[in-house]
Amino acid sequence: MHNDDSHPSTAAILGHPIHPMLVPIPIGALTLAFATDLIAQGSSDRFWPKASQWLLTAGAAGAVAAAPFGAIDLLTIRRARELPSAWLHAGGNLAVLGLTVANLALRRGDDRRVSRVGLGLSAMGAGLLAVTGWLGGELSYRHRIGVMERDTDTWESKDRMDGQIDAFG
Repeated sequence: MHNDDSHPSTAAILGHPIHPMLVPIPIGALTLAFATDLIAQGSSDRFWPKASQWLLTAGAAGAVAAAPFGAIDLLTIRRARELPSAWLHAGGNLAVLGLTVANLALRRGDDRRVSRVGLGLSAMGAGLLAVTGWLGGELSYRHRIGVMERDTDTWESKDRMDGQIDAFG
């Protein structure tokens, strides 16, 4: 069965889109970096500023890993290129990466405290990430960008063979 309203990912491994496999890393790390920055403001424990620095580094690395696969889908799926929300998602995430890199540069050489500017950069990054994450969800769930098609007949016969229930049907 061909689903005409889905726009499959062009960057996939064994039928699984790569971009959504990787985005939980920067989303989780950068959100936690903001949380550890908040904790660091009220604590003299040097653990929290160090944790923030590590989380910002992991978030930036995760974003750099996820971005090319999102860009491949954006540039190769015609419907994605037509949607303003896709461009806002991409541009917003580039801005989040820029804020994160600036935040890391600000903290370079000083892992003893989190400055108010560093906290502000983390807050802006986490806030913008919430918006771009929502846009990414809209692209997938509402516009079906990057959603892989499935052949219902193949799934149904596999379910009968395995004795499993198709959780998607």
